[in-house]
Amino acid sequence: MKLELISFKLCPFAQCAIILLNKQELAFELNYINSINLPNWFKQISPTGKVPLLKANDKIIFESSVITEFINDISKTNLHPSDPIKKAKNRSWIHFSSTLFDDLFDVITGDKEKFYTSKKSLFDKLSKIEAVKNNSQFFNGDDFSIIDATFAPIFMRLSWINKFTNNTLSFDRLTNIKAWSQDLLQVDIVKNSVVKNLDDVYYSNIETRKGHISTLFID
Repeated sequence: MKLELISFKLCPFAQCAIILLNKQELAFELNYINSINLPNWFKQISPTGKVPLLKANDKIIFESSVITEFINDISKTNLHPSDPIKKAKNRSWIHFSSTLFDDLFDVITGDKEKFYTSKKSLFDKLSKIEAVKNNSQFFNGDDFSIIDATFAPIFMRLSWINKFTNNTLSFDRLTNIKAWSQDLLQVDIVKNSVVKNLDDVYYSNIETRKGHISTLFID
């Protein structure tokens, strides 16, 4: 099957798909497009006008969660837990994870009041995940699962922001999440799921938005 993933370099949902494609050892072509000036061909094939898109034998698959499940469906290895209840719980937390990106967006774009409101919301949600995460290497134990690929882009962006701002979004008190984050960010398929120096691009992207968080940047 010929696979082509179309997205922006900074898209965390595409990063999740890249992690899973590489984990499942599926050959694919990666096509990054300009987020500011969308090509006309993309507008014609994307029902929502959003990324990521996955072309499978020239058939369009859209919505990040659907792409994730499709990758798993066409793979030899199932990266969901086999137990139906654990699988459902994983899917619930995967769905929950999208709300973290909503808070993170407001953190990096909002004024001072919005920054602190969104930061509190973000950490309230992280605390809920802390309550269900044990001290295993990955979410479900020793085996890497789809939920790990889903949270890795979140943890990577939090690590970048903490580097830029002297740990203004530190989650050291969330010991299980901290350990999970550190373990995930050391996995090769996670480290290699973004282009080189993407942290610098992320820095510039945040700085351009001129939110309160940019006043916290350190030299």
